[in-house]
Amino acid sequence: MTGDTVERVTAGFTEARRVADALLFEGYVLYPYRASARKNQLRWQFGVLVPPAWQDAGGEHTWQRTECLLEPRRADRLLVELRFLQVRRRSVERLSPDGESWTEVAELDLPDRVLVPWDEGEEERVALDVPLDRLTGEGHTRRFELPGGVEHEPVYDGAAGIVGRLVRHTRPLAGEIRLTTEPLPGPYGALRLTATVRNVSAWTPGPQETGDRERALPHSLIGAHLLLGLPGGRFLSMADPPEWAAPAARTCRNEHTWPVLACAEGRDEVMLSSPIILDDHPEVAAESPGPLYDATEIDEILSLRTAALTEREKREARGTDARAAEVIDLVDGMPAEVMERLHGAIRGLREVTGESTGGRAGRRTTAGDAPGGARSSDGARPSSDDGGIDLSSDDGGIDLTVVEPSAAPLPAGLRLPTGPGLPWWDPARDSAPAPGGGTVTVDGQVLGAGSRVLLQPGPRRSDAQDIFLTGRAATVEAVLEDFDGETHIAVTVDGDPGIDVRREQGRFLYFRPDEVDPLPEPARAPARDGEGGV
Repeated sequence: MTGDTVERVTAGFTEARRVADALLFEGYVLYPYRASARKNQLRWQFGVLVPPAWQDAGGEHTWQRTECLLEPRRADRLLVELRFLQVRRRSVERLSPDGESWTEVAELDLPDRVLVPWDEGEEERVALDVPLDRLTGEGHTRRFELPGGVEHEPVYDGAAGIVGRLVRHTRPLAGEIRLTTEPLPGPYGALRLTATVRNVSAWTPGPQETGDRERALPHSLIGAHLLLGLPGGRFLSMADPPEWAAPAARTCRNEHTWPVLACAEGRDEVMLSSPIILDDHPEVAAESPGPLYDATEIDEILSLRTAALTEREKREARGTDARAAEVIDLVDGMPAEVMERLHGAIRGLREVTGESTGGRAGRRTTAGDAPGGARSSDGARPSSDDGGIDLSSDDGGIDLTVVEPSAAPLPAGLRLPTGPGLPWWDPARDSAPAPGGGTVTVDGQVLGAGSRVLLQPGPRRSDAQDIFLTGRAATVEAVLEDFDGETHIAVTVDGDPGIDVRREQGRFLYFRPDEVDPLPEPARAPARDGEGGV
């Protein structure tokens, strides 16, 4: 192991923390960023490791277990960093007029902010640097303890001087990290690494605290996740491992966390094990102006709504938490060009000009159709007599003049919009079959509406909800083709109590043909005498 490889991992940790911070503080404070908002009453949802005495009472977990594969190569050490938040319970006190005593209050109204009670999160890190040869057998265990305490912060109001104080209470917290490795069979010299993080705090709930999660949180690890570094070696992707490592990757057991390759594409010396499932090489969008603490919302909408808060609401947000104050200041000072960037971004382009692919949207014409205007697949130039759009133009270009749709009767219940610019598609003259009636051949068997399949979603294209359905039987409701010519199989899953609603609303689950296996059709009972036949 050289200094260069250690520096590379150290730089990788710094890069990975940008993504890890988004996980650590996800949901920390939600719009409208005020402690009084109902959505900020129930907090700390991801990576919460509770004390052992609370596990059975609260149904949450004490530990998280990471298993992944690595090739040591030139590496002789493993670098580990555990990150989590420790809760600091904050109360607000007002100074008496005589300056002799303090009184706890529900709020302290100041010109620039409104201070209120709140649970703050203090980032904590536990770092390890362990030789690989110490991880065999029983492995290496590191115990850590964080003491409790009380801190006081005076609150000033301009010329009035001290008018109150913030009182922050932290509770004792203890945990342990256990690291073990075992060799994988074969000539590659690979290892299976198991990293277990456990809350071992001795706190127990009192008689009046057995159902109160708020009492357990100050003794919990919040948003716990691991950064793993291997200077001179490499980690293997758990989602897309090399073929020789795939069987071992399938047997890895990850509980309450999921490991992914961190840093930029092509880097493999750092792994992030997160309580939120990610793809390999996750990154924060370049357009993101800063943390908004709510990844389930669209940044643009969130920023616009935050900018629309009243001044009183903004003052309360600033007094709720320093991070909420940063969000308010970020949005208030956001330049127009930065706000415009939040509207969207094009990540990549691909060529779509080519031969006709069919479909309800009409046909694509080849780039060589000009001059003379666009032509249909049979060489004829579309005209306004056909209804739809007049594509003719005297100068050889395309004139997108809208004409009246066909007078042919429309399907029952269908009403076309009218007016300038609409409609460009006339269903009465569309020769394409109605969507959903198609078929697709999988493993030599033709699948269509009513066919039975076994769901086998692939890990590279699937999200967690798809993977949860692996091995479930389903019924094909429709076979559809999108504008890009891709085939999608719409299904309903056996045992889903909402099947009738899905069918009524057309809200199905969709899989690719290579993500399903045909199931044999159920045997039909033979017809009795006098039944069936011709």
